[in-house]
Amino acid sequence: MAICASVLAAPSPASADPSSPDQAARAVHQAEAVLEEATDAARAAARRLEAATAAMPSAQRKVATSRGAVAAAVTAANTASRRAQAARAAFDQFAGRFQQAQDRVAESRARVDEIAQASYMGSNIARINLLVEATGPADMMDRLSLVDQIMRTQQREVDTLVGARREARTEQDRAGLAKRTAEEAEAAAKAKLTAAKAAQMAAERARKALETLAASRAQALRVANSQRAAVLARYRAAKAEEARIQQALRGYSVKSGETPYEGGRLYMPVNGWKSSDYGQRYDPYYRVWQLHAGADFAAGGGTPIHAAAYGRVIRAGWAGGYGRYTCLDHGKISGVGFTTCYGHQSAILVHLGEYVRRGEIIGRVGTTGASTGNHLHFETRFDGVPRNPLHYLPSCLC
Repeated sequence: MAICASVLAAPSPASADPSSPDQAARAVHQAEAVLEEATDAARAAARRLEAATAAMPSAQRKVATSRGAVAAAVTAANTASRRAQAARAAFDQFAGRFQQAQDRVAESRARVDEIAQASYMGSNIARINLLVEATGPADMMDRLSLVDQIMRTQQREVDTLVGARREARTEQDRAGLAKRTAEEAEAAAKAKLTAAKAAQMAAERARKALETLAASRAQALRVANSQRAAVLARYRAAKAEEARIQQALRGYSVKSGETPYEGGRLYMPVNGWKSSDYGQRYDPYYRVWQLHAGADFAAGGGTPIHAAAYGRVIRAGWAGGYGRYTCLDHGKISGVGFTTCYGHQSAILVHLGEYVRRGEIIGRVGTTGASTGNHLHFETRFDGVPRNPLHYLPSCLC
């Protein structure tokens, strides 16, 4: 049992930065362990405060990260939009040039069609007649030159048609590529815009979550402050109870001729797991130090509690925050009285003055007194003064 006030920490930017829910849960558990002597309201406030404080760094990181993601997404969306506009402009340009090339093809085809029609209608025979009708060599040469010029003109028209078709195909390919590029750029811009909107919504959620955490911490602090007088009163009562226990346990030892505890490892008093250590604890909110006078071992309610060594029952009953509390006297070690004590029991199975064997069942695990859950609070005391029980238990705690 923690005979202490709270460890209700005021908000601090230096709070631990948990990277997982497990660490946040451990922070809450630590607050609960130290708060055993606090009021229920203060304990609940501490749990909320510790949970909010533990979660705050992660929430702050999410806000910062989401704001950065929004900026990056908006920039990417704007860049993608500009690329899409440029690609669409390029497509429009290539589409216009393709249309112009198509017009030239049509014009060239019309002229070539006229040539073909003229040839079909006998223009070739007319050219032959033109040569036959020459009146002399000079006239023949002139007429041949005229025929050659006509044929070159016709060939240029054909070449122009072929070139126009080639140019049209090239411009068509360019326009098709530009169209695909524009469509892809527009799709990318749309996706980037969607991502930007999603990032903005995530940033808004992160901001609201951070505000909720901040409000929770502020409320927890208000409750803790309102409980200050009650918690400090319990703290003083716990200090007084500890002093009474120390005084009551001084001077006890087994009677002459009876088997005292001879030192060495104690019998493990319960089959459980260590949930809290022995030691001084400081509450930075209420500004008090208090000793957690034993080690806590979590176990199911009703789990058997065993005597750590042979001894005599010198205390068995209610002891304030300890709840149902039993102490066994084991004689003296180097002239100093040695006792073990067992707190928060759901049932005490021995009575005052009874002698018990090492390993004998003396009670059941519970959560009586100032306790936040089923566990055994186990103490080792020398002339009533508590010392760390882990120094006397098996190192395996088994």
